[in-house]
Amino acid sequence: STSLPEYFVVPSSLADQDLKLYSYSFIGRRMPLWSWNHPNGSALVRMANIKDVLQQRRIDQRICNAITRSHPLRSDVYKSDLDKCLPNIQEVQAAHNKLKQLCVDDPFDDTEEKWLSSLENTRWLEYIR
Repeated sequence: STSLPEYFVVPSSLADQDLKLYSYSFIGRRMPLWSWNHPNGSALVRMANIKDVLQQRRIDQRICNAITRSHPLRSDVYKSDLDKCLPNIQEVQAAHNKLKQLCVDDPFDDTEEKWLSSLENTRWLEYIR
């Protein structure tokens, strides 16, 4: 994938030929990417969606098993679909535009209470939290 860095960490239990084979299953050939490791052994692995819904469970399970086998504490993988719990880029941009309009374009003639509710309605603080 041209969008991945030249070097990146992958589970040691996945063979190169498996990585190449699996890469075709991911949107944009974006293989799972070990992004962060906590001293307690927790790891953050980013993974693109799998194209073929029929193959998704099998590939997902094999990669999660490889991550578990490669984890120092052999901890189970906790998966979270960020597409469902995080805003998309268009929502973040819209919130930023509303914030900018509130802070720069609109005069501060309103009461503080109304301004704070307008700030909350931008959802900017929610997104950056």
